[in-house]
Amino acid sequence: MLSPAAPAARRGPDPAPAHGPRSAGAGGRGAGGGSPASWHRRLVQRSLVLFSVGVVLALVLYLPQVQRHGPVFPEEALATVFSSAWWVPPCCGAAAAVVGLLYPCIDSHLGEPHKLKREWASVMRCVAVFLGINHASAKLDFANNVQLSLTLAALSLGLWWTFDRSRSGLGLGIAIAFLATLITQLLVYSGVYQYTSPDLLYIRSWQPCIFFSGGVTVGSIGRQLAMGVPEKPHSA
Repeated sequence: MLSPAAPAARRGPDPAPAHGPRSAGAGGRGAGGGSPASWHRRLVQRSLVLFSVGVVLALVLYLPQVQRHGPVFPEEALATVFSSAWWVPPCCGAAAAVVGLLYPCIDSHLGEPHKLKREWASVMRCVAVFLGINHASAKLDFANNVQLSLTLAALSLGLWWTFDRSRSGLGLGIAIAFLATLITQLLVYSGVYQYTSPDLLYIRSWQPCIFFSGGVTVGSIGRQLAMGVPEKPHSA
């Protein structure tokens, strides 16, 4: 009668080792999530990279437009950037940082992670296509503004379909195009900023498309930078 009880007593300590791995697993998840300081450090690093990308893109995109609408290039164009419109590249850098951080954040909150062509080679191709769209708006001559708008809209949507193809990317791109165009026009009307070309209708024809494709491009860079970065750790 005592022999069955002995095995039962022997089985008693078994749950303790089983509980140990579970707590270790929880600790592993916490370690994988990273400390709040590590998460904020990665956030600052991504912000600085995106800011730098925005500044460079602003300079690269600005010069072809000056070449089209101004008689001299590139000496006086560069002088214009760093004198009358010196604040444009930093503003574009700050906007790029916000957009680049917003895209993966929206993906995470919607529960729809972006999985299309997640590699740096695809991101670089997206940047090249974006620069090509801007080059087309500055270099090619169109019969009228409607033809220009339709062509750039088709190219911008083609960029989104090729490198993004997500509902969040489309929605954010449209919102960015609307807000950026509105802010730019308000700056023009208030006299803070002005165009070198008197044809404002031409300017309004390409601006929303450039802002849309720029938002998709910066968003793809932000998504790529966010790959492998753990979510924000929750404090106990």
